Amino acid sequence: MNIDSLISQRAQQIQPSPIRKFFDLANATAGTVSLGIGEPDFVTPWHIRDAAMASLRAGETAYTPNAGTMELREAVAEYLYARFGLSYDPKTEIFITVGASEALDLATRVLLNPGDEMLVPDPSYVSYAPGAVLAGGRSVSLPTYAEDGFALRGDVLKAAITDKSKALILPYPNNPTGGIMTRPQLEELAKVLEGTNLPVISDEIYGELTYSGDHASFAQIPGMKERTILISGFSKAFAMTGWRLGFAAGDRRFIAPMLKIHQYVIMCASTMSQAAATEALRGYISGDFDDVQKMRKAYDERRRYIYQRLNNMGLSCFEPRGAFYIFPCIRSTGLSSEAFAESLLKEEKVAVVPGNAFGPSGEGFVRCSYAASMKNITEAMDRMERFVKRHR
Repeated sequence: MNIDSLISQRAQQIQPSPIRKFFDLANATAGTVSLGIGEPDFVTPWHIRDAAMASLRAGETAYTPNAGTMELREAVAEYLYARFGLSYDPKTEIFITVGASEALDLATRVLLNPGDEMLVPDPSYVSYAPGAVLAGGRSVSLPTYAEDGFALRGDVLKAAITDKSKALILPYPNNPTGGIMTRPQLEELAKVLEGTNLPVISDEIYGELTYSGDHASFAQIPGMKERTILISGFSKAFAMTGWRLGFAAGDRRFIAPMLKIHQYVIMCASTMSQAAATEALRGYISGDFDDVQKMRKAYDERRRYIYQRLNNMGLSCFEPRGAFYIFPCIRSTGLSSEAFAESLLKEEKVAVVPGNAFGPSGEGFVRCSYAASMKNITEAMDRMERFVKRHR
């Protein structure tokens, strides 16, 4: 049997995640200090874990409604109103997903037909382009630049829109650059979209990890809420990566078809995870968000430290304003992004991710995650400095 011939063209077209490639290499190399994986190094706060255990003790082990428990959907609605002044009906305009990743996949599949194009700022998270392919479409890269803080410019967006454009991803705060978009910058994009029929998938998973000003949601911009599918989750702000829980909020005409696919392929998110997330949001809404503030403060301290160290060693670097990534330019070493990352791992046992993994505009950069202890970040910077001195 020729099994290879049985694999769909879409599955063959996408490549394994470059992030996982370097994660696996780092795990196989003893003594490696990893700045490669974007996962909080904090444990989920106790009051959130307690809520999950209480749910288990109460015997809440059955399926929830497909859209998620009403308690959690109401909590999401309250959070979005309290945080952004956005009103969504928890019955028809919000549903709970298995991580923000599922919500992204569903939104992409609902919006794209075969041959359609999804516009994606570049550099951006590695899953967007493969998601478009798996939906039968393709991604179109919209270059962003360090001198603009890696924000998407209105003129770049306008030049990219064609009859084939059927969705725009707005991934801010951004992975891998740490770039954010201010409200005036979002308003510039909104002016470009006025008069078009282009919907927006706003991936705001890092929204609570903003260090310069406050995070602005694209759905807050006048006239943009109706066309926006707002996606977020609990992994980053509440250190809940392993709980696999996210949500989507938007016009019911977007949410209903997304939920329809969700019903067939997932059914519902984990029951105890939903209990935990409800506790996380209820605490946040009530003003008890010390845990989030403490984690954000720790990330901010690491951010400022790693930014200074990278610039001091001669790697010019945009100061990140959100998420927990920094994106230094490594062109001064004469190495490509992949050569730099591979050689750094081999010679100094430090794991970073080559910038071209996040799109063509990422060449000449590497991504470092500062969701690691200050001890590990300090050691990684010492090793990287030695490496840079040898290769300059």
